[in-house]
Amino acid sequence: MAVTSVRSISLLGLTGTLVDIEIDISDGLPVYTLLGLPDSALIESKDRIRAALINSGESWPNRKVTVSLTPAWLPKSGSNFDLPIAVGLLRVQSFLPITDSENEVIIGELGLDGQIRQVRGILPALLAAKQFGIKRAIVPAGNYQEACLVNDLEIYAFSTLKELLRYLRTGEKGESLTFDLPLGDQHEVNDLMDVMGQLNAREALEISATGGHHLLFIGPPGTGKTMLAQRIPGILPELTNEQALEVTAIHSISKTLNTGEIFRKAPPFIAPHHTTTATAMVGGGSHVIKPGAVSLAHNGVLFIDEAPECSTGVLDSLRQPLESGEVSISRAVGSVNFPAKFILVLAANPCPCGKFSGKGRSCTCSAQQIRRYATKLSGPLLDRIDIRLQVDPPTRTDLASNELGESSTKVRLRVEAARAIAGERFKEYPWQTNSQIPAKYLRSEFRAERSAMALLHVELERENLSARGFHKVLRLAWSIADLSKNQTPTKENVQKAIAMRMGSDLL
Repeated sequence: MAVTSVRSISLLGLTGTLVDIEIDISDGLPVYTLLGLPDSALIESKDRIRAALINSGESWPNRKVTVSLTPAWLPKSGSNFDLPIAVGLLRVQSFLPITDSENEVIIGELGLDGQIRQVRGILPALLAAKQFGIKRAIVPAGNYQEACLVNDLEIYAFSTLKELLRYLRTGEKGESLTFDLPLGDQHEVNDLMDVMGQLNAREALEISATGGHHLLFIGPPGTGKTMLAQRIPGILPELTNEQALEVTAIHSISKTLNTGEIFRKAPPFIAPHHTTTATAMVGGGSHVIKPGAVSLAHNGVLFIDEAPECSTGVLDSLRQPLESGEVSISRAVGSVNFPAKFILVLAANPCPCGKFSGKGRSCTCSAQQIRRYATKLSGPLLDRIDIRLQVDPPTRTDLASNELGESSTKVRLRVEAARAIAGERFKEYPWQTNSQIPAKYLRSEFRAERSAMALLHVELERENLSARGFHKVLRLAWSIADLSKNQTPTKENVQKAIAMRMGSDLL
């Protein structure tokens, strides 16, 4: 046979493209030519494939070898083409029987000893393969559990090239792999009952979880801002299977999947350090575009502690995903959109020393230092925050009490009930939470009571609210109304929403 073809998948972000790997062996000098815009890792595949074949008892052709990856205009990256190229080289020499390659994709990296190594992004790759009508996939054994998350696709996993070749020649699969879906326990730790006092903060968490609203905690060190933020995932509803699959796909391409929790239905909690870069926050990369913290927190919580210590560019990079629910990254290899729908939680001290508020405050900062510190959180970013809360230290009574606070389970049940009310209201619309209601619908189908709307217009005329703030307050009022089981937001609901929006005197 002069030419043979094997299929694989090329990933750009979460988007997979079916790649036909055409291999030709002809007379001529023994050179290896790789076509189709390969990156450096792919160009280096020749030496990996050659060593893996020889160390698996196979031979390397002493003739001219041409490998073409089509479509030729699409940049290809990564080492996941090693295995399909090796199989194609053996097929083109008639060392392997020809199978139904049209309905099969092969993905895997080869070690020099013939081991088939785990690759990143197997889940989004196989989801794309399924959309292209592929029926069967050959993957590394290390990716087996992740690959099995894709329904209606036959999965064959192998640890070594020898095992795969034996199967392709004889049909012998060797030792069968077992698969128990490892589910993460949503409520292992960080229960809300651990929080002492902080009734206002607990209420803010519940409202935030109900409607998917963004939060800003401001207060002295040691008041429990981080502790409160860490408990938000525990009061959020479990992810649906579709949401969990999307989250798993994002973590798969970024290599942050925990092997003990491949399919985690708990909302993710991502807490980047305040020294993180803009690329780490929103995603990027030169050859391989990877998701950043905003996408890793998709369908969950993004927590930034010591927010004013972040560089201005990093904080301002959050504005696009907060507004659109996705992040767009453009590089020379192409443009990628990653989903980024999350609850943003910011925590900040009131000043550099942190002692500007609270009982017995003893701030050592100058007025200029305090003003400069406050301006680190820009107006456009603050305008996108729904709830701004001053967190004061727990009282002596709170600390001395033996009574535990309300558990996350009880709060989560109320959140789920309120979300069910909202879900019934949105059954003919594409959004799931109150924070996602478009502005034009807030002015028509989802208005508050007349007296409540009048109150909002007064605040707007006084310039206490921007146009965005007007809509933010109305969405917040809907979440408060759902928790109160009101048909529409009342004047009291709107008053509470305005108070939560105005927030701390420290801002």
